[in-house]
Amino acid sequence: MVRGMRVDAIVTVSVLCLVLAPAAFAQDSSTPQHIGGAAGWDAWSFSDKAGKVCYLVGHPEKSEPAKLSRGRVDAVVTDRPGEKTFNVVNFDLGYQAKPGSSAELDIDGKKSELFTDKQAAWTPDAATDKDTTDALAKGHHAILKAVSARGTATTDTYALDGFKSALDAIDKACGVKR
Repeated sequence: MVRGMRVDAIVTVSVLCLVLAPAAFAQDSSTPQHIGGAAGWDAWSFSDKAGKVCYLVGHPEKSEPAKLSRGRVDAVVTDRPGEKTFNVVNFDLGYQAKPGSSAELDIDGKKSELFTDKQAAWTPDAATDKDTTDALAKGHHAILKAVSARGTATTDTYALDGFKSALDAIDKACGVKR
């Protein structure tokens, strides 16, 4: 009888593991999931109360001045289909921007102006977001120049080799047609 009880207990535990394992390992939809990318650009998605959010992130290959202590420095493009916002471009500067200043974005020699707000630089409107995203997808290098609240000029250089792959991943995940 003891042997039969042991087998029954093992079977019961095994069945419970099979039933409960998916729930234990299921990831919360609000936790970002890596969905692709290449060459230093990563694509992510998650869900919030407004629906699915997809974004890509890349870090500069070079930042000047090199020894300047900064926080998070990266480029981000975000799609929020539930809010009908797509290709939202922002650059995290890693410092407080000089109040009232703008940043200069140069993609393969074509320059545009971004406005700064706190620790980020943004394109001014949806049309510029789309144009900038398309230029980043076709480009080779992007250079962002900005000035901190302390007056320090910075230059961040991004290699764009993997940008298109990450953009394709967020487009697919969020159903964006180009």
